[in-house]
Amino acid sequence: MADTKGRFASRLDPRALAFSSSLPVDKLLYREDIEGSLAHLAMLAKRRIIKRRDAAVIRKALLEIRREIASGSLSLDVPARGGKRFAAEDIHMLIEERLIRKVGAVGGVLHTARSRNDQVALDERLYLRTALDDVCSAINALQRSFLASALKHQTIVMPGYTHLQQAQPILLAHHLLAYVAMLGRDAERFVDCRKRVNRSPLGAGALAGTSFPISRTDTADALGFDAVLENSIDAVSDRDVQIEFIGCCAVMMMHLSRFAEELVLWSSLEWGFAEIGDAYTTGSSIMPQKKNPDMAELIRGKSGRVYGDLMALLTVMKGLPLSYNRDMQEDKEPLFDAARTSADCLEIARLMLDSTKFRAARFEEDWRSDFLLATELADYLVRKGMPFRKAHGIAGQIVRDCLAKKVRLGALPLKSYRTYSPLFSADLFIWIDIRESIRRKRSAGSTSPKEVAAAIHRWKMKLRT
Repeated sequence: MADTKGRFASRLDPRALAFSSSLPVDKLLYREDIEGSLAHLAMLAKRRIIKRRDAAVIRKALLEIRREIASGSLSLDVPARGGKRFAAEDIHMLIEERLIRKVGAVGGVLHTARSRNDQVALDERLYLRTALDDVCSAINALQRSFLASALKHQTIVMPGYTHLQQAQPILLAHHLLAYVAMLGRDAERFVDCRKRVNRSPLGAGALAGTSFPISRTDTADALGFDAVLENSIDAVSDRDVQIEFIGCCAVMMMHLSRFAEELVLWSSLEWGFAEIGDAYTTGSSIMPQKKNPDMAELIRGKSGRVYGDLMALLTVMKGLPLSYNRDMQEDKEPLFDAARTSADCLEIARLMLDSTKFRAARFEEDWRSDFLLATELADYLVRKGMPFRKAHGIAGQIVRDCLAKKVRLGALPLKSYRTYSPLFSADLFIWIDIRESIRRKRSAGSTSPKEVAAAIHRWKMKLRT
């Protein structure tokens, strides 16, 4: 950290200052920095560590500085005392230098009983609280869009897939509700993360605390924290909550990426299950017929970006001895990028989903081969008393023979079925009807219309739609 007096005989080389300045990144924290300073100032005055009249002057100036930065009237190159200019090293120094320029040397008392180490740790936790709330709100909005689409498509039957191979018939609504459930767990992770974020590091000082009679609980309460971080070294030397937040973002982005990949596949000519709205697709610079799912592809790509943010911060922190090290300045870019990218992707995913039309006729066309019912065929034999493994083998043999003969399961006559097993009887054909097979599902959380309707109701109550 730059020091132009005392221990050092000369100023920092301008090239070193430019290399080490975090202001282009941490300027985003100006609101949090001033909010923390106002709470610290009030506590210092209350504890009579500084004079109340000085606190009043400083408070007024801090509020003015906040307005100046918000309006853009405060330049990032701040005139220093003595008329010379320098580039501020970080947002904390920019605000402090501006404060001293406005009120004089008395502005320097604001830094009593704190360090930039606990100051930046505080700023990031204040930032994280807002980011967590914003992401949770965006998740909720996307869940409601999935839920609305599920409600609209409760009767559409589609092929369910494993290994990208058609597996069993399911309701489209059931498929869409899977994403509601995934996003629900994502929200739970963020909410849980917030508990650990919402603890105040302010008052830890550089690492050892302070001899001034401060009240850490006063500032924690004023800033809405649940508690203080108990160990002063830990308070300034870890970035685990930042890593946890980005980790939560990474898991959520993985879910968004899977949804995006399905839209890429489903909107292709070969699949034709869905059409994304024109506002969320692009054309080709050379091929007039193209309608490219660019927004879905970008969400899919940006998941890798958030993974990179996570690995960047983990790598920064992995070899650092206690306590604070300047390496930790590199935490902000991945933190801010993960928060911004996640929020943007959630919004675009919601808008894209709302614009998407699902093609019921195309879904039905794709399951007319009825080999999706092979499991039903095996279950039928099990209900007649046959062990499942033997029934599985017979069902597989029937499918193989039907494929060779180019015959649907439903078109194969009963006498042919009975050559495979005498357990087959006339009631078989009820079992190998697509819609009947879905209605027969009884397990909790299954694709049956009853279970899907119940799931929609539960999510409506939970999401307050």
